[in-house]
Amino acid sequence: MNTIASRWTPAKRLMPAGHWDWSMPVPFSQGWKCGPFIYVGGQISADDKGRTIGVGDIELQTRNVFTAIKNVLAEAGAEMRHIVKFNTFYVFDGPDEELTPYWERMTRVRLEFLKEPGPCGTAVRIPGLGYPDLLIEVEAIAYVPELA
Repeated sequence: MNTIASRWTPAKRLMPAGHWDWSMPVPFSQGWKCGPFIYVGGQISADDKGRTIGVGDIELQTRNVFTAIKNVLAEAGAEMRHIVKFNTFYVFDGPDEELTPYWERMTRVRLEFLKEPGPCGTAVRIPGLGYPDLLIEVEAIAYVPELA
């Protein structure tokens, strides 16, 4: 059998050194490189013990999240320009008239990392995330055919 998938290297777990970690031992991964695809698990603004960094600051948390994505991609030899899809989950519980400015602050930081032509994306407003005080979590998929 000579399929494209059979020519790919084996899947590689991505766990960058010094990256944030969960608050308890778990078998989860920060990402996986599978052939030309890189799957980056939900990234948060946390320290190596899972404690939130940037409480109340959507810009700082967004910058930390996208830096974490960049680090996971780098572990696989990829860059932010390789992202083809990302999903953003964000927390906002203020008045409706403050929602658009909040989203725009978050998005201005995201645009520091995502250049033209940008990936497709989804943003979902949610009531909360896995750790207290987290405001944003982002997962991404990258495509790098030259790494297959």
